[in-house]
Amino acid sequence: MSRKARAIVRLDAIRHNYRLAKSLHPTTNAVAVVKADAYGHGAVAVARMLEPEADAFGVASIEEAMVLREAGVKVPVTLLEGFFDPSELPLIDQHGLWSVVHSAHQIDALSRFTPSAPINVWLKMDSGMHRLGIPATEFRSAYERLRALPHIGEIVLMTHFACADELGSPATHQQIQCFQQTVQGIQAPHSLSNSPATLGWPEAKGDWLRPGVMLYGISPFDIDQTHAAQLKPAMSLLSEVIAIREIQRGESVGYGASWTADRVTRVGTVAMGYGDGYPRQAKNGTPVMVNGERTQIIGRVSMDMMTVDLTDIPSAGIGASVELWGENLSINEVAGYCDTIPYTLVTGLTARIVRHYT
Repeated sequence: MSRKARAIVRLDAIRHNYRLAKSLHPTTNAVAVVKADAYGHGAVAVARMLEPEADAFGVASIEEAMVLREAGVKVPVTLLEGFFDPSELPLIDQHGLWSVVHSAHQIDALSRFTPSAPINVWLKMDSGMHRLGIPATEFRSAYERLRALPHIGEIVLMTHFACADELGSPATHQQIQCFQQTVQGIQAPHSLSNSPATLGWPEAKGDWLRPGVMLYGISPFDIDQTHAAQLKPAMSLLSEVIAIREIQRGESVGYGASWTADRVTRVGTVAMGYGDGYPRQAKNGTPVMVNGERTQIIGRVSMDMMTVDLTDIPSAGIGASVELWGENLSINEVAGYCDTIPYTLVTGLTARIVRHYT
């Protein structure tokens, strides 16, 4: 590899984070969510590493599920958005997939399909997020419809929280109460907890956790939180300095001349840009680490390159190591400078960023 833009993925950190989720709720199972190519970390590599201890995996679509099955992953895989068309049901049957059911039309499709073995489903309630799910007023009748179908196996009752990453928000309490009141008396396992609920809402644990972003060592909170502090970052986005120049006070750097030097400045050019998935909207002052020392982006991020201030790092020369986020620089902090969230940073990395696994 010649161009040095790359990502180091620490599989042991992902294992640690999965085990942390389980340790917080020892009597529960946990779906390891590996949708969006395991949040940009590589679904096959992550699933193969977690398979000996994962209770199930979660993906967004049949295509993502088939990537795992074709890689030889045997652990149950849950389609978290369910099936989009009845034509997917034969594949669900053939590969033993589990499917979320969030609307009446999916129940209709299941009623017309005869699988070779019972299909396990996760019946999703809309408890207040209003994105997907059976309305609470119709949930019990939807459950009874599914339960009456002879080819439906286990039914897990689930919901999804809108504001669990806001620890002071009353919305999560309201959603928990709505769910519990609606399912009272139904003898079936429950799944409520995504990553923030797993870490910060013990009353929502249920029988199945759904840890997603926390698996990758990313806190879902914008404040310090005891359990989130135990997460280990799984990805370091790295590159190198490829050119250095000195500019005078009053000279500018990059497209649009968006940054102007207020002193004699040593400028380093780094092989990383929005063509690699690093956000173009990163502000002047966005932190980076060069040779282990903190500095900042100056000038606009371009497609293949960015420029950083090396004035106070005289040891940094051509080939100096650059960390854009990772073990030494929080991705949450970087996301704040880019007016986005960590989820978009890791899932937005392009195929130009080669993943190296340790």
